Amino acid sequence: MDIKIYPVKTRSDLRNFIHLPAKIHKNHPNWVPPIYLDEWDFYNPKKNRTFSYCDTILLLASKNGNVVGRIMGIINHKYNQAKNENNARFCFLETYDDFEVAKALLESVENWAKEKGTRKIVGPLGFSDKDPQGLLIEGFNQPNVIASNCNFPYLADFVEKAGFSKEIDLVVYKVDVPKSIPDFYKKILERALRNNSNLKIKHFSTRKQIKPYIKPVLSLVNETFKEIYGFAPLDQQEMHEFATRYLPVLDPRFIKVVLNENNEVVAFILGMPDISDGIRKCKGHILPFGIFQIFKSQKRTKQLNLLLGGIQEHYRNKGIDTIMGVKMLEEAQKAGLKYIDSHLELENNHKMRAEMEKMGGTVYKRYRIFQKMLN
Repeated sequence: MDIKIYPVKTRSDLRNFIHLPAKIHKNHPNWVPPIYLDEWDFYNPKKNRTFSYCDTILLLASKNGNVVGRIMGIINHKYNQAKNENNARFCFLETYDDFEVAKALLESVENWAKEKGTRKIVGPLGFSDKDPQGLLIEGFNQPNVIASNCNFPYLADFVEKAGFSKEIDLVVYKVDVPKSIPDFYKKILERALRNNSNLKIKHFSTRKQIKPYIKPVLSLVNETFKEIYGFAPLDQQEMHEFATRYLPVLDPRFIKVVLNENNEVVAFILGMPDISDGIRKCKGHILPFGIFQIFKSQKRTKQLNLLLGGIQEHYRNKGIDTIMGVKMLEEAQKAGLKYIDSHLELENNHKMRAEMEKMGGTVYKRYRIFQKMLN
């Protein structure tokens, strides 16, 4: 059977690209569909500014007239210039259990990347580390959460069989929310509060209260994440797009911002009650009534997902991470939540991993980013 690989050129092609995963994962109990309203904006260069400094290609694979696979190729020139690299990326790879389709898609992106003069291809890695990254290689029996990939075991095997090897792994911790804050944490908290009396923690109860802090927080993300693998700084427009994308579903209780004596943001942590069940029930369509299912799932879930956090360099190693961690645990207790998902942590981020393990966290998922040299 001939496999045809062709670029996305029409709105119909893009619809096939966006909706193919739902067909592939039709009987996958842990898969969560994307929010389709966001997907159309994400792949629209007029609405997603990141396209302006990236070379991209969207490819579909067909067999006997049926769409059976997809992949995206990216060359992020801003990131390559900042990191002095010359790499391409592949991402959003989806196929049925068919190695020949996966191989054809990967080879097509490799050839495109070679023509663009890059020396190496890595992935799955999107525009930046804020997009889903890596393929799941451990924890296949665990439910998926927002902004992370969900794949069948065969997909990582296909990538390896196509000549890719490990670039880096990312781990996800599961932390039980304690019924009471452990004594050792209380002692660290008391000392940290005493030693940082010039700092104050900002709590929120409405989304309107959050808005003035969005850009300062995302500016701090740019500052603190600059050495993180795969991270690309956000410009002002991208900050706006990022906020527009996530603000409607954020729970103000689980955003903690630390301010110094000049009311400058020096640290923050952001979590969100898991909304996966709501997205699954509305099948990714938040209009006209899906948003209510998402809000309902936020109230019913027992899991808190951590999304982002950062501390300005000058304020590190002063116990501020403990202050924010305890405040988040207290909110989780009040909300009746039982578990915390750490989101993706680089395997070599030893400080963050130590914090998770100090809280009793255990690794329950592992993702892998692959790499291949382009000859």
